[in-house]
Amino acid sequence: MPKTVFEPSIKSRPVYGELSREVGKTHLMIADAEGAEAILGVLSDAPPEFLAITHIMYIPKRSEEKYLANLQSIGVAQLYIGPSYEASLQRLRHTLEEEHMGLQIYLAGTEGLIGQAMREAILVGIPHSAIQTEHRGSTARRMQCVHCKGITEDVTTDPFICSHCGLSLFVRDHYSRRLAAYQAVRIDAEYPGNIPESVERFK
Repeated sequence: MPKTVFEPSIKSRPVYGELSREVGKTHLMIADAEGAEAILGVLSDAPPEFLAITHIMYIPKRSEEKYLANLQSIGVAQLYIGPSYEASLQRLRHTLEEEHMGLQIYLAGTEGLIGQAMREAILVGIPHSAIQTEHRGSTARRMQCVHCKGITEDVTTDPFICSHCGLSLFVRDHYSRRLAAYQAVRIDAEYPGNIPESVERFK
């Protein structure tokens, strides 16, 4: 699956690039689902000395075992396969806390994974501009309801129903790096009950 191309949007909307190997003391690569393709591309011709200082954290999600054999055959220093981002979070936090200067971070896959992993890196002092990202796979969004503050994962329709308070929400491009989520507002706030038909906007 090729790198996702997004249409131009507002300033807060994240912009993703393409992963490339950088010089570093250690390399932490975090990906989910089709993000494995970006990681495999970066490591396809990597020298042994690069692989020896590389740690991959991978969450298969709906891709299941599609990329596992290829990831396992690369021969990196550490390969962790996690059942979910939530289940992998403590390992990620521990890894970031134990690392030192010279760490290179590569994030690939869905926006939810990229945003949340970037937030953890920022919390330990790594500037977001120093983190490489590449979007691959689903464009479903992680949304925060501005009314109840609840987070709804993997939103594919607009409007959508908040999984916490039940309001019908409008999907906006306004993004919060602190929350790793887009912001959603009640779509019928001015005219209660006037809710347009929900349309699938994201896959």
